[in-house]
This record gives sequence, structure tokens and C-alpha cells, in this order.
Amino acid sequence: MRRRSPDTMREGNALPSTRRRAALAAVAVAAVIVGLVSAALTGVFSGPGQATAATAPPGVKPARSPVAVSTSAGRTSCTSVAHIGDSTSVGMVSPDWLPDAAQRLAAQYHDVGVRHVRIDASGGRSIVEELPGQQNGYIVATNWYSAGYRGCWVIALGTNDAANIAAGSNVGMQARIDEMMAAVHGEPVMWVTAQTDLTSGYWSEANMQQWNNALVQASKHYPNMRIFNWAAMVQPSWHLSDGIHYTSAGYAIRAAAIAHALALAFPADGRSKATVVS
Repeated sequence: MRRRSPDTMREGNALPSTRRRAALAAVAVAAVIVGLVSAALTGVFSGPGQATAATAPPGVKPARSPVAVSTSAGRTSCTSVAHIGDSTSVGMVSPDWLPDAAQRLAAQYHDVGVRHVRIDASGGRSIVEELPGQQNGYIVATNWYSAGYRGCWVIALGTNDAANIAAGSNVGMQARIDEMMAAVHGEPVMWVTAQTDLTSGYWSEANMQQWNNALVQASKHYPNMRIFNWAAMVQPSWHLSDGIHYTSAGYAIRAAAIAHALALAFPADGRSKATVVS
């Protein structure tokens, strides 16, 4: 589903059921996410380990020294992974934030047994709304599936969705999750929970917790869905001063943790019996 700010809105195909009809009546609030999130980190990434250049926010210098990240991850049964994310994924694939390629997300996926990795991360992305020149998460997944991709999916979206709902969108949490799950057609999915350090505003942690609770509720209806509880492990020191994005150390930890969680969610000997992994 495509949503732009009200003066430039145009619609595309999306939910294949009553969810679609509800979504078509949505109030588009994509303009909200232009402010805080997309100003901090932007960039679009695609292909196995390939990325356009991404830069640090003005006045913020990413750490150039290596960041030691240790995990005890096993191996995953996911030989192919498609990762779709927002700006909180951008730093995990950016050489500006992680000069050591071994710390970046694609390398971390390879370390747990993934052979084929495709990543698309875009600042300000949500499942429904779109910034100018951007594809939302649903469209990215739909295009990849239509092009023949089959494998595991890691969805690192929700931060902007929760904010957009708080700002007035009437496309609710369940509808957004259902839309994304419909796009992957029953393939294995690991969804990364959202977290911020903010106590107020659209991106407040309270809104993120509501989103995470919606993920847990949705997982009861999707046997192919697992949830990585990233929110439970985040430390304040991993965040930049905006309370949303991460330092270089934070991105290194996040990349390693997501790969480790994938090996727990879909281990080499099958699937985790637990819906939530951490």
C-alpha cells in the first residue's frame, strides 16, 4: 500500500481482504516522519551486502575503532534472508558507521549460516506510508516475492508505524502487521521489536511497547512468525542523543544480535517452539 502526505497521496494495491478496504480510508501521515527519523539517517540498500552511501547525522561522528561483539549464535536453517528495515537498519550496513565489514549485518547473517542475503533499509520507512521516492515495506516485500524470492524474512519495521498511528493514521497496528505478513505468503518471518528512549511524542517508548504487544498478539495467528525481543536488551548507552538511532557500537551489537536471534528463531534443526526469542 502506498501512502504519501495528504497533498501528494496516491494509492496502490495492498491488503487482499477487508483490511484493504479499511486501509484505503486511512489518513496519510507520512509527513510526520520527515522530521525526526529521516533527518537522522537515510539511505536505501539492496542486494547481498551492497549499499548506497549513508552518512552520519550532522555533528555526529561515528566511531572508527572496532567494536567487539561476541555472540554464541548457532546456525540457522535459513539459507536465504530478506531483511527489510527503516533507519534503525541503515547503520548496520553503512561503512560510515561500521568500517569493519565483518561487523555489518550481511556478514553477521553469513556467520550463522545464511548464504544469500538481500537488505533494503530506508530512513523513515513504514509498512504503509511512503516518503517521496521511497517504497514502503509492503511494496518492497511484494516486489521481491513477485520476482521469485523464497526464503526467510527479517522485518525490522514498526518504529515509524507506531509513530504514524499516534500521529493520526487510522491504519491500525493489526492491519499493518497483517499486510506485511500477507506479502510474505507464509514464508518464515522474524520480526524485530521496536524501542526508543523517548518518554513523550509520537516515537515514545510507550507507543513502541503498544506496537510490540500487537506483534505478540498477531503471532498467535501466524505459525510462521517469530519475534526477536530486541527491546528487552537495548541499553541507553547504545543510542544517539535522539533516543531512536544508535551509535556505531549500538549498530554492531544490533547486527550481531539480530543474526543470533535468527539462529534461535529458525535453528538448523527446525523452528523454535518459543514465539519470542531473545
